[in-house]
Amino acid sequence: MAHLHSPYTLKGLELKNRIVMAPMCQYSVEAQDGIPNDWHFVHYVSRAVGGTGLIIMEMTDVEPDGRISNRDLGLWSDEHIPAFERIISEVHKYGSKIGIQIAHAGRKAEDAEVPVAPSAIPVTPDWKTPKALSTEEVEELVSKFRDAARRAVAAGVDTIEIHGAHGYLIHQFHSPLCNQREDKYGQDYAAFGVEVIEAMKEEMPADMPLIMRVSAMEYMDGGYEIDHIIEVCRKYKAAGVDLFHVSSGGEGPAGVRKPGNYPGYQVEMARQIKQAIDVPVIAVGLLDEPKLAEATLEDSEIDLIAIGRGMLRDPYWALHAIQATSDQGVPPKQYLRA
Repeated sequence: MAHLHSPYTLKGLELKNRIVMAPMCQYSVEAQDGIPNDWHFVHYVSRAVGGTGLIIMEMTDVEPDGRISNRDLGLWSDEHIPAFERIISEVHKYGSKIGIQIAHAGRKAEDAEVPVAPSAIPVTPDWKTPKALSTEEVEELVSKFRDAARRAVAAGVDTIEIHGAHGYLIHQFHSPLCNQREDKYGQDYAAFGVEVIEAMKEEMPADMPLIMRVSAMEYMDGGYEIDHIIEVCRKYKAAGVDLFHVSSGGEGPAGVRKPGNYPGYQVEMARQIKQAIDVPVIAVGLLDEPKLAEATLEDSEIDLIAIGRGMLRDPYWALHAIQATSDQGVPPKQYLRA
């Protein structure tokens, strides 16, 4: 059996294969208005033509100052919906499914005059010191995540991913290094994320799965271990997350412990989360050698594999990987003669 090429169903999401395009910022918005342009259209539709089962559009933010840079995508206005809808509709023509990763950069919002965070702690002394959000401001952000989910659904997405990894705002609330609050959002590291999940689920169709991306561990000295995020994920599953996309790090410069940075170095983290809370998982991290991707699905209890930089190098990675691991990869008819 060719695992990469096998279909996968989760609630109402039916994928033709197990290959996910990981969300990767393009920093290509031209007018700083957060609206996708022709670059984004070609970028995502190319990966659909290339056979990807599920495309997750890049980090798309719930307010202008929630972006890493002013050239990032946003969903803070209904004016954003038509441009996303155009991309999603075209992707569907090639048999791929597509979602949007909804996020807020928090203290890593580099172009914000004053970024915000759970606590007034910068990434490093060289970064801007963020403003600590009040309890009321955190609650307002929950509403902004809700509104972004409504707009994503209106644009026609098949799924939504919440970005709770890589040192951005929701991850900052997870992290004892970043979250030193005394209110309810500091007493429970999952509280903000749970409220976001519950709010977004109210805007999503009942059969649409919700994905949460998490960092399974941190690399700064004193960062949390995987047991910490397993307990956070347990609460997220109860709140309505259907699938976890498991990465690691991103909260700040690595200390004594470094990322593995070898093919498949995060797969074990995804497997541990799956075993601990009995939930489907996406593994990611240097899995772009097709036989390794195939073996990961076969041997590691992994449900889906995500490819990031490999798909930047090759828009047709999915087709080529399926051809390399089975005889079932069929290109678009326009390309058959090649």
